[in-house]
Amino acid sequence: MTACAIEPSAEHEDGEGAAPAGCALSADGRYGARLASAGDAWFPERWTLDGPEPYAVPLPRNQPEEPGTEVQPMGDGRVLIHRRVAGRHAFSLLYPTGPGTGELPLGAVECPDDGARLRLLPPAPGGEKAYALAVGPRSTSVWLVAGGAFGPERVAELPGRGSGGVWLDRAGRLLALDRETGGRTKAVVVDLERGGAWSPLLQIAADSDDRLLLADQDSGLLIVRSDAPSPGQGRLGWGVLGSTLPVRFPQCLRLRDCSVTPFAIQPGQVLTPESCAVALRIDGPAGSWVGVWRPAERRMHHLPAPEGWLTGTGLWTADGVLRLPYATEAVPCGVARVRPPAPELPETATAPPPPEPNPATSHPGPGSSAPHPGPEPTAPLAGGPGPTAPHPGPGSAAPHPGPGSAAPHPGPGPATPHPDPGAAAPLPERFDDRPASPPAPAATRPVPLREAPLGRLVTN
Repeated sequence: MTACAIEPSAEHEDGEGAAPAGCALSADGRYGARLASAGDAWFPERWTLDGPEPYAVPLPRNQPEEPGTEVQPMGDGRVLIHRRVAGRHAFSLLYPTGPGTGELPLGAVECPDDGARLRLLPPAPGGEKAYALAVGPRSTSVWLVAGGAFGPERVAELPGRGSGGVWLDRAGRLLALDRETGGRTKAVVVDLERGGAWSPLLQIAADSDDRLLLADQDSGLLIVRSDAPSPGQGRLGWGVLGSTLPVRFPQCLRLRDCSVTPFAIQPGQVLTPESCAVALRIDGPAGSWVGVWRPAERRMHHLPAPEGWLTGTGLWTADGVLRLPYATEAVPCGVARVRPPAPELPETATAPPPPEPNPATSHPGPGSSAPHPGPEPTAPLAGGPGPTAPHPGPGSAAPHPGPGSAAPHPGPGPATPHPDPGAAAPLPERFDDRPASPPAPAATRPVPLREAPLGRLVTN
């Protein structure tokens, strides 16, 4: 047992303050779980999503749940529930038993220190285990709370205050966390099969805050948030695991007076990370809607969200269909299937020029696409003996990642800039005097995770 307490999931550590997702989805997308309301009461609900039609199974207990209770689907259809009970964090598995609900207690983590926090991490690949992150004043612990042999078990501890949580492989071994220490936040990777050994993962500049938001195990596409190109202002960027190209920060991902949060990456694009579609939740004065963006296009498509969308929740199919769970009075359990516009062909010398954008639509709303943004600012990694120097873990070599791959790629070519009166002043393309278009890497095969030194996962 350790000292810890609830971490409010309604706020991101990066200060974006986005609301929590309305539903948790299993790593394979077969199940979902959420707290549903019945008047003023809350109860867990499991959604089955892999059949011809989605359906919900209520899992009420003898008394209603507190609004801060967390639920998460397991791979076998049971639902993990995390409750705060008398200063402790209790974990159980819920499952339907005829007309009632069965409950299997898993144990609890004692939390006498109110200065610490604990929350569930995103569902682990495989669906057999579940983890929680306990953040104290000076250190962060990763707990195995379901799937262990003897109840909750601490499997990793690292100095600093951790946040986030992104799985880097399909074996559920490599976990990326955002670690804050010395006033700066950097993404690190924790190897749960090597006693919790950790190594730096992402460092764009020495004085920048660099967080990892999403990762795709098939293509190696990484979505990051960093203030390296705009000190004090976090910007969305992208890179490829194992690539030698810098992180890029597209202008089209900057929307004035809006919060943009990525929540899903299209899987299955093993050799073409730049063709992966990324779904983004956009919160603005007019409400919330869905954005779809591909690195190769360098523009965003804006789509209306279905009525009753469980905001911030969704998953892609490999063939490019975005599935968005929603619940209304008429349809208490539904999934909207959205097929965004097809990817545009890369611009070539023989391709017709794109239409000139209308300045009046420089910040489109739902149902339209953003104008071509022009060149993307980029940021090479810094730190260590050189920009591509590996970062070994404490007292040991960098852990060897599990299965997965990343494809070296030349990156989309520069596009003709168009005026955008609503956008911020253009940023420099690079932070040094090297050529704006770096040479393509010599290797053309994907770099498996187990071969990518952790300090070079996103490099220049």
